[in-house]
Amino acid sequence: MRARVSWMNEVDDAILEYLRELETEAGHRISLPPTAVWYNLVEELEVLDRSQNTVSRRMNILDQASLLEKTDEDRGYYRITSKGIAYLDGELDASDLEFEEE
Repeated sequence: MRARVSWMNEVDDAILEYLRELETEAGHRISLPPTAVWYNLVEELEVLDRSQNTVSRRMNILDQASLLEKTDEDRGYYRITSKGIAYLDGELDASDLEFEEE
């Protein structure tokens, strides 16, 4: 079972699960901007009904919590981290997910 803390919601899970699915067989983690993640989750896969701004804001929060990492500061590309994968696998305690939002 996954640890869940008060600041997390279903958008966070959808983002993390989607980015994890993009990991290649060789273990390369794909980086995408929030716009592409939003488009795929909302328009293509229809797993979320949220605004592009919401997805972008949540990706920034997931970056602050070290579940995602920004790979291109100028263009705003993100990829899932090892901590993000550990969260999805239920290998983290809720205390590992606490952080101070900026």
